[in-house]
Amino acid sequence: MSPIALLSVSDKTGLIPLAEALINELGFRIISSGGTAKLIESANLPVTRVADYTGFPEILEGRVKTLNPKIHGGILAKRDKQNHMEDLKAQNINPINLVVVNLYPFEQTISKENVSWDEAIENIDIGGPTMIRAAAKNHEDVLVVTNPSQYSNLIDAYKSKTVTNELRKSYSLKAFEHTAIYDLTISKWIAKQIPSQKAYWLQSLPLKQELRYGENPHQKASWYGEPEKGWSGANQLQGKELSTNNLLDLEAALSTLREFGYENTIKDASYQKAAVVIKHTNPCGVAIGDSPCSALKRALDGDRVSAFGGIIAINCPVDKAAAKELENIFIECIVAPYFDSNAKEILSKKKNLRLLELKAESIQKADNNHIRSILGGLLIQDLDEPDFDQTEWKNVTKLIPNEEEMIDLSFAWKIVKHIRSNAIAVASNKQSLGIGAGQMNRIGSAKLALEAAGSKSKGAVLASDGFFPFDDTVKMAADYGISSIIQPGGSIRDKDSISACNELGIKMVLTGKRHFLH
Repeated sequence: MSPIALLSVSDKTGLIPLAEALINELGFRIISSGGTAKLIESANLPVTRVADYTGFPEILEGRVKTLNPKIHGGILAKRDKQNHMEDLKAQNINPINLVVVNLYPFEQTISKENVSWDEAIENIDIGGPTMIRAAAKNHEDVLVVTNPSQYSNLIDAYKSKTVTNELRKSYSLKAFEHTAIYDLTISKWIAKQIPSQKAYWLQSLPLKQELRYGENPHQKASWYGEPEKGWSGANQLQGKELSTNNLLDLEAALSTLREFGYENTIKDASYQKAAVVIKHTNPCGVAIGDSPCSALKRALDGDRVSAFGGIIAINCPVDKAAAKELENIFIECIVAPYFDSNAKEILSKKKNLRLLELKAESIQKADNNHIRSILGGLLIQDLDEPDFDQTEWKNVTKLIPNEEEMIDLSFAWKIVKHIRSNAIAVASNKQSLGIGAGQMNRIGSAKLALEAAGSKSKGAVLASDGFFPFDDTVKMAADYGISSIIQPGGSIRDKDSISACNELGIKMVLTGKRHFLH
């Protein structure tokens, strides 16, 4: 008796060549239904309709087609169990050897604008997942294929008689992954329609890339990401393969950069040409300029020593002048919305330099979840998104910042939220001058930032991500000539810092919002 293949696919890529090979080269008998059977028939290939095979018509507008003992008995029967085979014989059921199924395009359906509940629900496949799961469970006797990319390997394995148990297990795993991802997609969509208590966090991400190693060479690492979303949508133009540390630094760079807008994402006056230099996930240089070159040069000038071996992000197209600024400095990666032909030619001489084009569309498609792992679990929070609302800010000192100082206070406040706590940023004229990051006490961070800024601190502003529990930071800032300070406030000793500012002639603004970054 000819082996039987059951074919029922939504994605009909490669279907006819597969059917031709199964019938003409491997001697299979094909049973099928719906559009799959119709397409096979149109190619003048022999196919038995499921309804004819089972003797039971499709009912409920096609909702019930393959849910039949002649189908599932033929898939699930264990060939090495005598009682299973006796059951098949008694019920006149033939064993099915191959199941080729992929599912209704639910994700494609819900991606349409204004898709209705009824339309989405109607595109939930029932028979398909049932056949896939049945075949995957009985993989020792039934080969299950769920993706057209497997067809060539499938035919080769049959021809060379290398349909091994390892291959069957591999295809079974892919099958269960296929149905798991499908169910997750449905669950996530329904959860959005009827928000309720979140008992589970459901997510599935395809493997984007196996990385050479993790943060250190002895650590294994993999990159998973949704296609075209976030960094998965970036186009690497040149350079070595991205590493774990590159990706972490790129994420930190982009998060900081988005405070100033990103080409095509902000259309109002708040969009400014900006550049960010990152080292070990902390910004070491941030600046706004009149051109990409000006912004980049000023960002590098913020701390050229720390910039060595760093990551650069620019929120506007990189041109020839900007690329020339990078000719004589060692940088790991540069990300921007676009590199013009002159910039690409100049930077191509640095063979190991990674250039990435990241479009605004890829950023906008990504979810606004910030996910961190802990031992045995995950922490999920909203991203600390760019915030341009200054309506809650309060001037709390006798002296009030002038317009230029307010611009710099806003600039420094946008930077300090992306520095590891405890965080201090010193800035002037829309350029960072000194960064203090990750110290166990705030005065330690302030010392680092102010010493880095040095004499440039005179007349500059200082931002703190958290409140001042003591007035020591204010006094140190005064020693360096800081003109204005911005901080969240909220300490029971706020009055001590405010009094110190009044005594030392420093202006202070309280934002009412903190920006800890751990």
